[in-house]
Amino acid sequence: QVQLVESGGGLVQPGGSLRLSCAASGSISSVYAMGWYRVAPGKQRELVATINSGGITNYADSVKGRFTISRDNAKNTVYLQMNSLKPEDTAVYYCHITTPYDYWGQGTQVTVSS
Repeated sequence: QVQLVESGGGLVQPGGSLRLSCAASGSISSVYAMGWYRVAPGKQRELVATINSGGITNYADSVKGRFTISRDNAKNTVYLQMNSLKPEDTAVYYCHITTPYDYWGQGTQVTVSS
């Protein structure tokens, strides 16, 4: 059994920053890709950023230059540093890992509002 525990969401003003964390625990032999997805009100789930086991990253065009994904392999943890946040970044953010099975976190709310 693998569990993902997310933290770091909250309410922030436009232009502010937040850092999301997602720690994986349980029966994990190796973690391949790790990533973040989000679901905004009334919209479908979209990819925010991913990072593979070699450290290669991929970002949605809407967050390039503002968000940074990173991982700590020793801790099986993935991070998402979000800067210059905009109201359109408001969403529930979900952590995802591939081991190669797929696992999802429970989601953490990010609200960008003045």
